[in-house]
Amino acid sequence: MGDTDSRPLTQLTLRDRHAAAGARFAPFAGWEMPLQYEGIVAEHHAVRERVGVFDVSHLARAWVEGPDAASLLRSVTTFDVASLPEGRASYSLYCNADGGIADDVFIYHLSGDRWLVIHNAANAKADFERLRSVAGDAATERTAGSVMLAVQGPLALALMESLFGPRVAELAPRDCAEISWRGAQILIARTGYTGEDGGECIVDAALAGELWDALIARGATPAGLGARDTLRLEAALPLHGHDIDATTHPFEAGLGFAVSLDDGADFIGRDALLLLKDQPRTRRLAHLATTGRGVIRAGMDVRDESGTVVGQLTSGAFSPCLKLGIGIAYLPLELAKRGTPLSIDVRGRSVPVEVVRRPFYRKSG
Repeated sequence: MGDTDSRPLTQLTLRDRHAAAGARFAPFAGWEMPLQYEGIVAEHHAVRERVGVFDVSHLARAWVEGPDAASLLRSVTTFDVASLPEGRASYSLYCNADGGIADDVFIYHLSGDRWLVIHNAANAKADFERLRSVAGDAATERTAGSVMLAVQGPLALALMESLFGPRVAELAPRDCAEISWRGAQILIARTGYTGEDGGECIVDAALAGELWDALIARGATPAGLGARDTLRLEAALPLHGHDIDATTHPFEAGLGFAVSLDDGADFIGRDALLLLKDQPRTRRLAHLATTGRGVIRAGMDVRDESGTVVGQLTSGAFSPCLKLGIGIAYLPLELAKRGTPLSIDVRGRSVPVEVVRRPFYRKSG
């Protein structure tokens, strides 16, 4: 979760509140971020069992507005966002000319020809330049001046409804709406990155402290990047820069659902993706769980039964809910089948694993 960039770190608007809550900070993608408060495992279970709140303001927020916004966005993103009705959001990808995944993004269609795009912090500059290259002044970057909080867990919706009113209960997964709260508009979206229910809130910086305090007062547990990573891994959600990047394409990563080719729209990477879709796969992103003792981490070698290295873990961690090691790796197709026995080289010791179905953890109900 670290960052070796020597430039000054950007601080969160709510840094003082995080510090008061006991946050331990760490550098991440140019930001000083809370890594944990009470502890990663405790925060993980709080989200799985009750409700947690993450400050994810490091995620870049760019707007594209105007009557041509949908077609402009469509020209740079893989999903047919032009088909999204108002009040809906969708996962999508930015690809390069070779079909590699330059970033994964979330796109929200709001009223009045307004679209919000959420970029990963590490790719924020390049992503915004991509938007500006097609949208010009119709695209604006508004990360500064706002705060983004993710409220996640089985009690998250009830908590949000107690704050924002019954409109929250009317939102289906991946719906979004602007709701008035204490005299200001807050964007509420039924999205998240934990495998749990809940929503994400974007609020003006001037009101962010009040919102944070209100969430904590109603029982939300502050959670940091450490728990966010173990939660997303249990849910088998890819992390850009690890499980997907510019050298991997959507179809081998299991993200073909985010690629629309039938509408005929041109976008960056379309030609390459047309070819890749029909080419036989040589590898696939597979999901591994330990069958023996050992902590597995990203970068460790995956070996077949003969001891031959067949891949490397792109993500790996101990699962607090399953109480075993879990990881992700690109494997040859013949080895990426459920039940295949393999092993992980953990500092010279062989830890047995097997290929399992994704996600590792599925919420009850």
